[in-house]
Amino acid sequence: MLAVAIGGWTDRLANVTEGAFDGAKTAVIISLGLIGVMALWLGVMRLAERCGLVQRMARGLRPIMRRLFPDVPTEHPAMGSMLMNIAANMLGLGNAATPLGLRAMRDLERLNPRPGIATNAMCTFLAINTSSVQLIPTTAIALLVAAGSKQPTVIVGTALLATTCSTVVGITAVKLLEKLPIFRLRDIPIDRLTTAAAKTADTSPEEDLLVDAPVKRAPLWGSALLLVLVVFFIALFLKMMFPPLFHLPIDPNTAGQNVFIRAVNALSILAIPFLLSFFPIYAAVRGVKVYEEFVEGAKEAFGVILKIIPFLVTMLVAINMFKGAGGIELLTRALTPILAPLQFPPDLLPLSLMRPLSGGASLAILAEMIQRLGPDNIVTLMAASIFGSTETTFYVVAVYFGAVGVKATRHAIPAGLLADLTGIIASVIICRAVLA
Repeated sequence: MLAVAIGGWTDRLANVTEGAFDGAKTAVIISLGLIGVMALWLGVMRLAERCGLVQRMARGLRPIMRRLFPDVPTEHPAMGSMLMNIAANMLGLGNAATPLGLRAMRDLERLNPRPGIATNAMCTFLAINTSSVQLIPTTAIALLVAAGSKQPTVIVGTALLATTCSTVVGITAVKLLEKLPIFRLRDIPIDRLTTAAAKTADTSPEEDLLVDAPVKRAPLWGSALLLVLVVFFIALFLKMMFPPLFHLPIDPNTAGQNVFIRAVNALSILAIPFLLSFFPIYAAVRGVKVYEEFVEGAKEAFGVILKIIPFLVTMLVAINMFKGAGGIELLTRALTPILAPLQFPPDLLPLSLMRPLSGGASLAILAEMIQRLGPDNIVTLMAASIFGSTETTFYVVAVYFGAVGVKATRHAIPAGLLADLTGIIASVIICRAVLA
C-alpha cells in the first residue's frame, strides 16, 4: 500500500506494476536455480549424518554451540548443519551456504513444538546468518579489481572488523529480544509437548534423520586412503600459498597479497572439492551405502524449494514495488539532512537502505559508486566494506523461514536489522580510522 501511495504521488505507478511482476519472476528464477545445488548438498549432508561426521563436528564445538543454542541437543544433526553453514559463509561459498542453511532450518523445525512460529534457536541462527561473518568479501574485491583499484584487498581488514561488530551485536540483540514480553514464547499444553517429543523420537529413516544409522569402524586401508586424501589437499594448499616451493611462477594477480589473504583464497577454492571427495570416501569406509543415501538426501530438494517459492514471491514483490515507486530515493532525501552532521556520507544512504532488501540492487549501487567516485575513494571503500559486512536480511528470512513454513518470525528481523545497522556504522567508523 505504501508503494502504491508513493507511486501514485510520484507518477510512477507503471514502475510499481513492473516491479511487482519482476519480483514474482525473480523469486521463481532464484528458487528453481537452487534445486540442483540444493539436491547436491542435501545428498552430501545425508552422507555426513549417516557416517557420524555431523555428530562429531557438533561434539567438538559443543561448548560454543551449547551457549548459542541451549534448546538444541548437542548431538542433534542441526548442530552440524549450522556449523557447516557458518563455515561456508565465512569462506564466501554462497552456493554451498544457502542449501546448508536450509537444511539446518529443517533440522531445527523437527524440534519445534509450535509449527509456524520461529523458535529461539531459529532466530539465533538467522541473526548469525544476517550478520554475515565473512573472512574475505570476494564480490566487493572483484568489483574493485575490475575497476583498477591499486589496493583492492584493503577492505579485507575493515570488512572483517565491521562484520565482527555486527555479529556480536546480532547475537546480543537476539538473546535480549527473546526475553521481551512481545517476543517471548508462550507456554504450550503438555499434550503438544508430548506430540513434539514423539515426532523427534520417531525412528523412521525415511522421515527422520535424527537417529544415527549403524556404522562400522573404518578399516586400516580406509584410514590410509583418507590420510592420503588429506595429505593431497594439504599439498595443494601449500602449492597455492607458496608456489616457489614447487618451482612454480607466482601468479601476478596474487603477488601483492599478504599471507592471510592468500590462505583464505586457497581455502575458498579447495573447500568444496575437499568436501565433495572427503565425505563420500569417509562414508564408504564406514560402511555407508554412498549412492543410495546420497540419492535419498537429494530427493528432498524439490519439496524444500516448492515451500520457499510463495514466501520469496511475497517478499520480492513488495520490495520491488517499493523500489519502483521511488521509496528508496524518498528515504535518502529525508535522511540526508539528519545524517550529514554526523559525518555519514550521503552517497552511502542508497546502498545502506537497499542492502537489507536486495542483494542484486545493492550490488548494482556499489558498482555505480565505484565507477562514479573511483575505486580508491574512501567513500567507495566504505561502501565496499558495508557490502561485505552486511546481508540481505529480508531475503534470508523469506528463504530460510519459508523453507519450513514459519510465518511468525518473532524477533529475527529486528535482530538482523540491528546487525546490519551495526555493520554499516562500524564500516564508516573503521574506514575513517584506518584509511583516512
